[in-house]
Amino acid sequence: MPQIHFTSNLQRHLDCPSAEVTGDTVAEALCSLFDRNPRLRSYLLDDQGCLRRHVNLFINGRTVRDRDGLSDPLSSGDEVFVFQALSGG
Repeated sequence: MPQIHFTSNLQRHLDCPSAEVTGDTVAEALCSLFDRNPRLRSYLLDDQGCLRRHVNLFINGRTVRDRDGLSDPLSSGDEVFVFQALSGG
């Protein structure tokens, strides 16, 4: 099964430990995760179900290509890393 990992910055705002998920695409994997942690949805996705501008996802070190439909494929053993962009000065 794929695993999803979160940066410590995001973990400070919401309980989101690393988790094994089911799904053949990023969208399916996130839905599996949101079933367990519904509050996480609003941190990662906008009202249209697209990744928020300040969120970046990487699959095995490569950036997710489909930020709108989240159709990038996942395989067993893949690792998805969720980063929340930081800004400020």
